[in-house]
Order: sequence, then structure tokens, then C-alpha cells
Amino acid sequence: MPNAVTIAGTGSYLPEKVMTNDDLSKIVDTNDEWIFSRTGIRERRIAAEGEFTSHLATKAAEKALEQSGIPAEEIDLIIVATITPDTLTPATACYVQENLGASKAVAFDISAACSGFLYAMKIAKRMIETGAFENALIIGAEKLSAFVNWNDRTTCVLFGDGAGAAVLRKSEEGEGHILATDIGTDGRQTHLLNIPGGGSACPTTIENAAEGLAALSMLGKEVFKHAVTRMKNSANEVIARAGLKPEEIALVIPHQANVRIIDAIAARLDVPNDRIFVNLHKYGNTSAAAIAIALDEANRTGKIKPGDKIIMVAFGAGLTWAAAAIEW
Repeated sequence: MPNAVTIAGTGSYLPEKVMTNDDLSKIVDTNDEWIFSRTGIRERRIAAEGEFTSHLATKAAEKALEQSGIPAEEIDLIIVATITPDTLTPATACYVQENLGASKAVAFDISAACSGFLYAMKIAKRMIETGAFENALIIGAEKLSAFVNWNDRTTCVLFGDGAGAAVLRKSEEGEGHILATDIGTDGRQTHLLNIPGGGSACPTTIENAAEGLAALSMLGKEVFKHAVTRMKNSANEVIARAGLKPEEIALVIPHQANVRIIDAIAARLDVPNDRIFVNLHKYGNTSAAAIAIALDEANRTGKIKPGDKIIMVAFGAGLTWAAAAIEW
């Protein structure tokens, strides 16, 4: 039998600067009512000028390590999920490893957009189950403010900065554990949500620098349709694998992208709204960080209690999707 894997600690970090919808109305042609009615977002956090994705990730990781009681020196795997790395190379996880002093850890990044934290969870879970690693640190971290077109009101209102983290280890007798995970990809839909410039296909040059190609681009209506279907199917997959019934689910933590998507998922999973965790109004869409931040907030505010069964489900560019069922 493979080792059962538990979440030993969680942590999150949000930058100090708050950008409200009213603040955005001074930058682009929009207003609080327009943004909130369409997205459910009231405000988002913006990293300071000298604050990078690795800094956000490190601060979230430190809190998760503290709660877990596992020192950084005993972490042997670090996975950072991000689409806004400090540098194309080396990986942001390498900077985090140095910042934490986790010198024995293998460190690498994964790019699965908003599904990234749950992708990292599946990878780390499997590596611990096999005995290849003992203590894993998984982090979702984004500085999306550096990749937003602040002249495009359809996208700039959606995104914010932040990081969340979790420490995974082998479960001990009587502890909760990760019951099931699911991940998936549909590469036929890469055009729906992407950053077209800045990579090898379209390097940033003097000639195209003013075109804003290294900014997020999205076809919102098409993304919405895929998001609801894929998230519903992925969540139902882990619910079935874990042998759960809707009434046994204490909390659902969906990706925090749009309140309409969250409401649609709640309806399709037959879980009442009071068991759906939402912090979208405070932070906006923080991509790979969103579920990690929400998990930590739910944990630290007592929304999750030992023995509770929780479902996390996400959807992102790729297109990617992921879900996890956990006994806390």
C-alpha cells in the first residue's frame, strides 16, 4: 500500500497595497458597479515595485512551514506553480529554496496557470506515496500585475497578486489525508487564454515592445463555458474516487475567478452556497495562488475542522483543470 499523504500546514501572503474598483476607475473606463456585478470582485492586492513572485512565495511558505512544525532544512521537494516567474530561468522555486535555506530540497516550477497548485499537489502526493520524498512544499504564487494590460478593462479588473503554500508529508495514524486528485488538459484551446508575447514564439523586441504582447489576453465567454464544464467533471471525478456523497462535503474551495462560475459550480455539485468558500471579492483572480490562499484562509479561520471532507477544484489557461478531495 502506498503512503497516505496529509497536509501538515498551510500559509498565505498578500501584498499590502489594496487596489479597489474605484481606484481602477481612475485608470480605465469602468466603475465599481460594472466590475462587481460581472465578476464579484471589489478589490485586489498589488505587489510593491521591488516585490517579486519569489518574495510572495517565500512569505507564504514560511507560514506554512511554521504551522507544520517542519523546518526548512527537512524539506526535500519544493514545487512552485506560477505563470509569472521572476525569470524565465532559473525557476522561481530555486530563489525560494535559497530564501528559505532549504538546501536539501529539489526545486522546480510548473506552469499550469490557475490549476497549478492542484497540479503541484498531485505531483507531490505521488512522490511522497512512492517514498521518493518525505516532506514537500507546494506553492502557488503570482505577480499578475506585471503581466496585465492596464488599458484593457476586460482583463485588468480581474487579476491580483498573492501566494499560498502547503506542506505535505506522510500521514500518521488518525490523521486526515488527500483522498483523490484529478488533473487534465485540452491543448486545443490554448488560444482562449494566454500571454502571446515574451516567449520563443514571439520574443519581445524594440519593434513590438509597445504592442503589449507580453500581457494576458482572454476570450471571456468561451473560457466561462469550458470552465464550468471541466470543473464540474473534475470535481465529480474526485468525489466519486473518494466515495463521497454531496451531503458529506463540508466545504468546496473553487478557483476564485468569477462569482458566476463559482455559483454555476455550486449548483452543479448540489452543494449549498454556505458550504462554498469565496474570497474573490477581496483578492480577485490570483491564478495559481487562488486556491492555495483560500485553503489557508479557510484553515486559519476555522472553516475546516479535523475530519471534514473538502473539495478543491480549479480551471486555467492551457486549458487545464484539476481537483482534489481531502479529509482534513
